[in-house]
Amino acid sequence: MKIALINGSPKVKYSASELILNELKNFFNNSENEVNKKLSICEYSFRSTKLDNNVVEEIINSNVLVFAFPLYVDGVPSHLLKCLVQLEEIFNNIKEKDIKVYALANCGFYEGEQNKLALEIFENWCIKCNLTWGQGAGIGAGPILHSVKNVPIGHGPKKNLGKALNIISDNIIKSSKDNNIFVKANFPRFAYKIAGEMGWKKAVKVNNLQIKDLYKRL
Repeated sequence: MKIALINGSPKVKYSASELILNELKNFFNNSENEVNKKLSICEYSFRSTKLDNNVVEEIINSNVLVFAFPLYVDGVPSHLLKCLVQLEEIFNNIKEKDIKVYALANCGFYEGEQNKLALEIFENWCIKCNLTWGQGAGIGAGPILHSVKNVPIGHGPKKNLGKALNIISDNIIKSSKDNNIFVKANFPRFAYKIAGEMGWKKAVKVNNLQIKDLYKRL
């Protein structure tokens, strides 16, 4: 089984999507399932609006596509959307294909349900491409993952995320379908809000701005 892990974040580094995919890989590596020994995992980063022909060839020859991406205005980032359109045209010219698609959407909102529409976009894309939708996960409080990256998955603030990735990794290995999952960080909402406000204030100082300057720009 060839699995393509696709990072759909425009960031070159320090993206929450990358952290989530790395955690998912650990579940594959720790799995005792016999199928796991036959897994071939390839990683890709979609940062431009057009995919290289070699990458396209590898993607269409995969058995499973796992997309991880950040939420942009309740939807998919524009560069990733253009890549999906490019792949859609190619998939529609392939008569026989058996590919399952899974998607991991993360957002800055506390609630994972905010990713619901973005996951539905991927479900509809699968229908247009005649691919099989496997499962999606909507992950809230994505920015906190950088602060707790050294915390073992499944513990502390990453307890809910660990449960979700465990379910999805098992479904991927078994090539099965399931309902979408929505999770939030095991971290108080009020504390997350305070931390976010502190981050904005720090960014204002780093860029030699004042709060009133931000209001003027808005």
